[in-house]
Amino acid sequence: MKLSILDQAPVAEGQTPKEALEASMKLAQTGDAYGYTRFWAAEHHAWSSLASSSPEVFLGYIGAHTSRIRIGSGAVLLPYYKPYKVAENFNMLATLFGDRVDIGIGRAPGGSAEASEALSDGFLQQVFRMPELVDELVGYVENTDARVAAHPLPLYSPEIWMLGTSRKSAAFAAEKGLLYCFGQFMSDEDGAEILDAYREQYIPRQDSRPYTIMGVSVVCARTTEAAHDIALSWLIWQVQQSHGGDGAIPSIEAAKAYELTAEDKKKLQSMKEKMIIGNPEEVADALRAIQNRTDTDEFMIITITFSPEDKRKSYQYIAQALNE
Repeated sequence: MKLSILDQAPVAEGQTPKEALEASMKLAQTGDAYGYTRFWAAEHHAWSSLASSSPEVFLGYIGAHTSRIRIGSGAVLLPYYKPYKVAENFNMLATLFGDRVDIGIGRAPGGSAEASEALSDGFLQQVFRMPELVDELVGYVENTDARVAAHPLPLYSPEIWMLGTSRKSAAFAAEKGLLYCFGQFMSDEDGAEILDAYREQYIPRQDSRPYTIMGVSVVCARTTEAAHDIALSWLIWQVQQSHGGDGAIPSIEAAKAYELTAEDKKKLQSMKEKMIIGNPEEVADALRAIQNRTDTDEFMIITITFSPEDKRKSYQYIAQALNE
């Protein structure tokens, strides 16, 4: 089973953004050592609790401290940017790191309305131009645009992925002949149906074939009880965000002490149902069951914890359980 990592460089209580980014680098090294296929960095804006605002910059740091694992964006929010500049950035990474680079693209705002306005004029108008933007990006990355080349031209072109959480994104990826990553952890849609639709509607481009990744939220620990304790930090953090907060990831102790309303408890239970939380055997069984149902080619795992060590161990336990 192919496994990959999606990381948002979350900032925990008592941690600086620099320390959060360094912890993410160490996580990428863990993935490198334990056979993970990719490490993707997310793009978020105006969130003090998430340090990954510029994946293309961050990935240079990650690539320089790893040797095998693929590195990519999860995702570059394309409506904010000119495709030519995106192609230049990732061609630069591919020139430095060879056949290890992915360009994951998305069209979500990734932050507040104020952040969107500060980043770019006319974000919504650019969202409507997404098909044109993708065609431009493909032309620059594959060096088929006759007008201008996106130097430096690498020996191996980056792979382009479409990321999404809906049937619309799957249909778009299929129409454009792109690789597709479905964010199940952010969606209420049936992932099996969406991935089936993508494969059925896929229009090959050159010698391409459909390939799917499913993004899932997982917390794994030596025992089931420990896993639920560790997961509580992220769950309570999400509850706090729903009340307008933007604080750091709370410690397990602070999360346990947080007073939940009746509505909060319903929300927390709903979030837990979208996650996989357990010991290595339980997590491995759950991932195998999802793969059997969805036939996904790969899992992209997102894990947010208070402790960077707990996070690294979670990924270690998963890899070890599935490779036994």
